[in-house]
Amino acid sequence: MKKKRTTRKIPLTGSEKIVFTLLRAMMLLLVLAIVLIMYDILRKGIGVISWEFLTTLPRAGMSEGGILPAILGTIYVTFMTAVAAVPVGVCAAIYLNEYAKKNFFTRIIRLSIRNLAGVPSIVYGLFGVALFVRSLALGTSILSAGLTLGLLTLPVTITASEEALKTVPNSYREGALALGATKWQSIRTNVLPSALPGILTGMILGISRAAGETAPILFTGAAFYLPHLPDSMFSKFMALPYHLFILSTQHHNITQVRPLAYGTALVLIALVVMINFSAIILRTYLRKKMRG
Repeated sequence: MKKKRTTRKIPLTGSEKIVFTLLRAMMLLLVLAIVLIMYDILRKGIGVISWEFLTTLPRAGMSEGGILPAILGTIYVTFMTAVAAVPVGVCAAIYLNEYAKKNFFTRIIRLSIRNLAGVPSIVYGLFGVALFVRSLALGTSILSAGLTLGLLTLPVTITASEEALKTVPNSYREGALALGATKWQSIRTNVLPSALPGILTGMILGISRAAGETAPILFTGAAFYLPHLPDSMFSKFMALPYHLFILSTQHHNITQVRPLAYGTALVLIALVVMINFSAIILRTYLRKKMRG
């Protein structure tokens, strides 16, 4: 008869109990702060949300009307960010993890990437103005803003993708090479599919951050009030984070538009949550497919 396996609990010392209690208290405090903030935004912004608010153009200096141009502008810029950052980030991660030699030069590259992840977003905005708006003559546009945000999210994408590639066992590579596959074939058919859920997580984290950034788009193409939709990638655009910033701090009648600011914040949070939720569903599907 098979014996039931029991797990023996190791008693905690007094100092360990204190540390775990403090950690639990900090976690609960953080969750409570998030819940309170979300409750305040939801309570003050839900009354503004309507079909008209989501699907109409702004009027009267954004004191009336909807935020459709800001929603579409945010979606366009986020899409351009993904197009600019994801292919470059994944290819750079593949090179660093699979092809680059472990030497001083490679360590310097990795250190530089991690340092770039901590650079303030306003610096990326100024760099985007100098490179994309002026040097490449792209003007203040969706394209300039998307490329700037692509640079902003590139370090996160590279780091997350490289860490995902590191989790793939070497036996996956060795098995493919033993069957006569080239190195790129082993990476493409064995390594990348296994690392895809982790790569996808890093991509979504970067894109979600880009969707809520204000400083980089402030100089590269965002406008507060445009009573029309952008007609090309070279057009100026409205965006939810910049729109929220102006409504909250710079509008000529802040008291009147404060409900609109809360409604805009609620729409922005919902958009980011939808992006993350879509990524979670896709990641779960890929993991089940890999196990199957």
